[in-house]
Amino acid sequence: MKRLQINPILCDGHGLCAELVPERIRLDEWGFPIVDPAPVEGDLEAHAGRAVGMCPVLALRLERRRT
Repeated sequence: MKRLQINPILCDGHGLCAELVPERIRLDEWGFPIVDPAPVEGDLEAHAGRAVGMCPVLALRLERRRT
């Protein structure tokens, strides 16, 4: 299983990730992402991977969950 991670130091709050993966990412009142820690599985993994690749500052990662 994988999960999304945000590097808050790198993130500039563009909000593209929340548009691409609204099932796991929402924006706070300042436009910065809040990631749902639930696993990313199935078809959602492809969308999450696309969001990682499109992050303009490379602040989003898709990591394998440790059990």
